[in-house]
Amino acid sequence: MSLETALVAGADLTQRRLSLSPRDPAFVQDPYGAYGWLHAHMPAFYWQEYGFWCFAGFDAVNRLLRDRRFGRENRWGPPAIVGDERAHLADFDAVEARSLLELEPPAHTRLRKLVNRAFVSRQVERLRPRVEQLAHTLIDRFEADGEADLLPAFATPIPVTVIAEMLGVPVEMGDRLVAWSNRMVAMYTLTQDRRTEEEANRAARDFAAFLRGYVRERREAPGDDLLSLLIEASADGEQLDEDELISSVILLLNAGHEATVHQTGNAVRTLLAEGGDPRRFFETPDTTAATVEECLRIDAPLHMFTRYAYETVEIEPGITVEPGERIGLLLGAANCDPAAFSAPRRFDPARTDQKNVTFGAGIHFCIGAPLARLELQVGLKVLFDRLPGLRLAETPRYRDIYHFHGLERLNVRF
Repeated sequence: MSLETALVAGADLTQRRLSLSPRDPAFVQDPYGAYGWLHAHMPAFYWQEYGFWCFAGFDAVNRLLRDRRFGRENRWGPPAIVGDERAHLADFDAVEARSLLELEPPAHTRLRKLVNRAFVSRQVERLRPRVEQLAHTLIDRFEADGEADLLPAFATPIPVTVIAEMLGVPVEMGDRLVAWSNRMVAMYTLTQDRRTEEEANRAARDFAAFLRGYVRERREAPGDDLLSLLIEASADGEQLDEDELISSVILLLNAGHEATVHQTGNAVRTLLAEGGDPRRFFETPDTTAATVEECLRIDAPLHMFTRYAYETVEIEPGITVEPGERIGLLLGAANCDPAAFSAPRRFDPARTDQKNVTFGAGIHFCIGAPLARLELQVGLKVLFDRLPGLRLAETPRYRDIYHFHGLERLNVRF
């Protein structure tokens, strides 16, 4: 069955309800076909597999991301697991409960103010030489081989190393940090099972235990890093307790690499599909920045972000949500809305209507956006400057994990 046939078969246009498995192979490999259908027929719809209203239009997504009647904080406790207790997720829930991503003001304001010191653009810009050096070092390691899977060989080490160095966490812990992170973020998908939950809980427990020990070391021997800065802020009475500190560092380590890895892979795939000499996209700092921004728009690494309603809200005629209900904001769909972008599926770094929501909007706008942009700008430019003959060794496929959107592998030759 084709994707369009599945959409038509699963849609009730009158009630604006849709049944579509996020694991449908055609949807996993090309969600943009579905998004195009939704823009034409149901830009706001009740996604039955998720059990909440979702929004695909750019204006609606951008507006709802900023609407303070909605938020990330679950004020009603962890979601119930049918027929089971949640005790096996105690460690995971403890980390999540104090995460900057899951809090609203005033707690969110206080934590973000502390963490933001390291992520403002002028601070991040100082990292440009280090990212460039790291990109060259990684290419040196695989260039002579003539082929590589760029995800583990290039896309992953750059953001993992940079965020670890920023925090003062041992870089040699990189593989373990990535493993913990992958097990934890699996909880944000629709299809987690008991095994996924138990692995996420163990990862959260081990991650937190490691960091508590490392925080003790940093208290005794502070360094010039973000972890020491956060510890110092706590000591100065800025109300960052140790549990908040641990949750904040875990979030920064997880978010500091996960999306950038996916976006690097997606961007390489996008640029190679354009053909010709890829160096033309990176001739100047301005063209480089515009290229990265268009890569962020046309194939984003995160396709759904959810919010809880904090009061009864009529979002639009016929769609009212009550306190505690969730809504889904489809970032990948919003970025390709034909009402907001000219020829939305055309790759055009020079477009004048660039306004993607890949990093979100409002108070939860991604704190690491300046760092992610810099890593992508530097990493991609170095990659294509060094290897202008880069080509795909096989057609890359996307991982079966919606709402994250990234490749399984990125095997290339050069």
